[in-house]
Amino acid sequence: MNRSTEQGSAVWLDESSEDMSQLEALCQQQTDPASVPLASEIISQIPVYDGAVVRKAAGNDDAPAPQVLALQAEWARTLGQGAGVVLVRNAVADVSMLDQVTAVFEALIDAERAVGSGADHFAPRGTNTRLWNAHEKLCLQSPELFARYNANDVLALMCRAWLGPGFQITTQGNIVHPGGQAQHCHRDYHMGFQQAEQLLQYPAHVHAMSPMLTLQGAIAHSDMPLESGPTKVLPFSQQFLPGYLAAERKECIALFEARHVQLPLNKGDMLFFNPAVFHAAGENRTADMDRFANLVQAGSVYGRTMELLDKGRMSVALYPVLHQLISSDGWHPRQTRQVIEACAEAYPFPANMELEPPVNGLAPLSQQQLMAQCLEEGCTSDIFARRIGTQQLLKRSH
Repeated sequence: MNRSTEQGSAVWLDESSEDMSQLEALCQQQTDPASVPLASEIISQIPVYDGAVVRKAAGNDDAPAPQVLALQAEWARTLGQGAGVVLVRNAVADVSMLDQVTAVFEALIDAERAVGSGADHFAPRGTNTRLWNAHEKLCLQSPELFARYNANDVLALMCRAWLGPGFQITTQGNIVHPGGQAQHCHRDYHMGFQQAEQLLQYPAHVHAMSPMLTLQGAIAHSDMPLESGPTKVLPFSQQFLPGYLAAERKECIALFEARHVQLPLNKGDMLFFNPAVFHAAGENRTADMDRFANLVQAGSVYGRTMELLDKGRMSVALYPVLHQLISSDGWHPRQTRQVIEACAEAYPFPANMELEPPVNGLAPLSQQQLMAQCLEEGCTSDIFARRIGTQQLLKRSH
């Protein structure tokens, strides 16, 4: 049953919303060259830009040049209503500096491997190597390289085009080794990191809003010929509203495999896409080439509450009272859920992904889930306090 308002406009999505013929029709669209006049070319419906042109247009930050605003307008339209994917060639001009950053990343990976860290939760061990929180680690390991690496017109202007000012960058170094298998198609953070039963609880307008909170990208730290498996993308698929629910359907996966495109990348290129674009890492079919990208997730500054609350301290104070109320007459489980929702942190992110592996394949336990679990298990207040404390320490540990 499609839950909706009396006026008939869909407020809730369900399985009946997942019309694969609609997705296929969306993906048959063509990119009109007139809509991207500043692109140097269009490949497989994806507009491609020249990093040198972007740097020249960037000019003086005191007053954005008209060409900068025109570029950003094209990018924003493409990411939202167009193909959903933008490629910028030669986005990093200083390849020597890029190689130095790669060397720092590799040294960090080697150090983590020596202590048994560096696993990729989203790929079989040994096929991928992941450097979690590469952004912070690079800054602490080599502030000078961090500064030169992030003083980048393409990255800054693209983030502003989609998210506006005040964006927050996180990155993860990712190496796909020879023989590394392709991923299934998926969407990304935020809603792409939730299970279907959770997604059904969000109204349709939140499904539409979620992609506007994040920009997904990849900085090529190595050449990526097609046989190395550069990211597979399905242009225009971000326009399919129920796509977060449909991503794991066999029909969706089959459509993706039939219609996806891949663009070979050169070292220093940057690929950006709407996180709601169906995409997947490709298979590395080479015998001896590691595919190395720094994966970028830039988030909207608006993803924050107005006031700072110590929800861990609140939860520890509340727990013994709630534990007692649960066993009292007239107290309903629904009320327990409501009180937990009012007190504890609902979102498992940001997380230390090295130390907080996903419990369901996608996300770590949230504070709310931990609190509910402890109540269900009958944990004492002291045990709960220790478990909350451990969870908070993990989020601050490196």
